[in-house]
Amino acid sequence: MKKLACLLILLSLSSIFSSSASAHSNNSEGYSLIEVKNNTLDYELKVDLEELGHSLDKEIDQNELINSMMVQNYINSHIKLYADTVHIEGSIQKSDVEMIEDRQFAVMNMTYKIEQMPEKLVVDYNLFLDDSDPSHANFATIKMDGKQQEKILTYESRELEIGQVSFFQNIKQFTLLGLEHIFTGYDHILFVISLLFGVKNFRHIVSLVTAFTIAHSITLALATLNLVSLPSKLVESAIALSIVYVALINIFNREPKHQPWLAFGFGLIHGFGFAGILAEMRLDRESLAASLLSFNIGIELGQLIIVSLALPVIALIQKIKRMNWLIPGTSIGILSFGLVWFIQRAF
Repeated sequence: MKKLACLLILLSLSSIFSSSASAHSNNSEGYSLIEVKNNTLDYELKVDLEELGHSLDKEIDQNELINSMMVQNYINSHIKLYADTVHIEGSIQKSDVEMIEDRQFAVMNMTYKIEQMPEKLVVDYNLFLDDSDPSHANFATIKMDGKQQEKILTYESRELEIGQVSFFQNIKQFTLLGLEHIFTGYDHILFVISLLFGVKNFRHIVSLVTAFTIAHSITLALATLNLVSLPSKLVESAIALSIVYVALINIFNREPKHQPWLAFGFGLIHGFGFAGILAEMRLDRESLAASLLSFNIGIELGQLIIVSLALPVIALIQKIKRMNWLIPGTSIGILSFGLVWFIQRAF
């Protein structure tokens, strides 16, 4: 009876957390593409539609994006552009709603009028950061006078000035982005932990982690270079199914031993998931290799940290016979997460 009660508690907790995860995520993302052409500046801004509604304390639909002065005023007051130190304001010319990684994004095309091509352009970005989501990140690109500058705008780093990001700064920010992506990618974390439930020795651990790493590195590179492209809905649904599959093995097999080919096969799918952010950033070809490599290094560092923290706990559970129910019990909770994510993403 105690075992049954614990399993029921795990299922209840997973349902609660899954429901809360589908609400306000507090990890929103945005994308900025700014292009300066002679006496006009075009700004394509993509932000999470739900997060925009939270910031304005109202639900926003597609019609309101272009017709509401509230939306336009909010953007102008929270994203300030300076052309040669002169503050300029934009107006929404076109709007749409786009699905990115199974979330609705407001896509707003804004136009800023400038007297001439500026020598210096500064973006001061404060969207969502102080009012609804301090963990918000915007992946910004500026193109001006044949030059291109990229930066990840966050709570700690809100200003982008064209030509300011050095090679080493680029390496640093994309490594940190990779770390953040793996630590906030709860589906990836649960998959890795599920694989670790079946490890037998150090050699087995190395083979699983290596297979998963090689596989997702391959598809991450292919997707980022636009050599292979898969629908986001298909990728995200398949990632959820990978969690379900491994969790089922852990539940019904008392001594699971996951094979490297399994980690490799599902790693290929997870790599497409990792590439989602980079695909939207429209990276500069000159710095693409460095950005891709440092992003992947960040993912690997995060993965090693997760493995290092999870393994001692799993090893302790496996040694204590009285706790042998905990791994299948936890796997039931992981299974429920995977099923909920699959339903949300596939339908």
